[in-house]
Amino acid sequence: MASSAMIRSLFFALALFACGAYSRKLQELSMAERHEQWMAKYGKVYKDAPEKEMRLQIFKDNVEFIDAFNAAGYKPYKLSANAFADMTNGEFKASRTGYKRAGRTARTGGITLFRYENVTGVPASLDWRKKGAVTGVKDQGQCGSCWAFSTVAATEGINQLKTGKLISLSEQELVDCDINGEDQGCEGGLMEDGFQFIINNGGVTTESNYPYDATDGTCKTAKEASHAAKITGYEVVPANNEATLLKAVANQPVSVSIDAGGSSFQFYSSGVFTGDCGTDLDHGVTAVGYGTTADGTKYWLVKNSWGESWGEEGYIRMERDIDSKEGLCGIAMDSSYPTV
Repeated sequence: MASSAMIRSLFFALALFACGAYSRKLQELSMAERHEQWMAKYGKVYKDAPEKEMRLQIFKDNVEFIDAFNAAGYKPYKLSANAFADMTNGEFKASRTGYKRAGRTARTGGITLFRYENVTGVPASLDWRKKGAVTGVKDQGQCGSCWAFSTVAATEGINQLKTGKLISLSEQELVDCDINGEDQGCEGGLMEDGFQFIINNGGVTTESNYPYDATDGTCKTAKEASHAAKITGYEVVPANNEATLLKAVANQPVSVSIDAGGSSFQFYSSGVFTGDCGTDLDHGVTAVGYGTTADGTKYWLVKNSWGESWGEEGYIRMERDIDSKEGLCGIAMDSSYPTV
């Protein structure tokens, strides 16, 4: 006959097992509740129960990653369960990036001019938003049109600096009408090719005249012909030199290319982003300033095109002046700006 001690030990083990199972059940219930709250916040609706179950599992995996990252507390930035929390990283990259390098090294485009080469004495910090040269954050949606948003943001900036008028310009015009070279609408493109389209076209129309719908459409030539802003050229920032990029950003918003495909970038919420990322450039964004935190960390101020709910109201601060010549996430590898 089993001793009373053995019976007590067996009872204790069963109790621990039951408590563990109950705790896991509560955790699953809590995650399901978090998913429901998240769905309500972002207006997510699934076609059927199996899809919802699949998205719940992805959401659970992502939230566990986010919670573990934030709890570790060893990075100067935070993550959050944003609008992309029910997407795998592969799905996210496929739908939210779109910069196409076509297997080449840093772009030169045969253009050697860099008008800011001899600039000295740049400000210690700069925010083009405060100078009225940046429109509100936009959202590219489920379309690989980041290149068009970066092209347009830089064009909006130089147009404001030259005319004094901040005009929201049309990304959809580029998506529909600029089907040349690497630019293929929602299938991706290059900012330099976007600038060349605006030059060849004689200008670009307004957002209100040719609104964004996140799809590949037929070029609306009548709307395209109504120009609200124009550029006469563009220049490429000499590659792999953050100091040179700083000279350009000190003078106007600049289109930059980055590696934005990592999970940390997908769920970035606040703080100075320090990685993890490589230099596999896949996303076009716009550098609209720079600065230094109170603890001395230098950063780039970057406008994204994933809506205001991502990052710091649609922006990210990325660490500046790192040891790698390419810059964090390759930000110094392929940059350009329009000229008037």
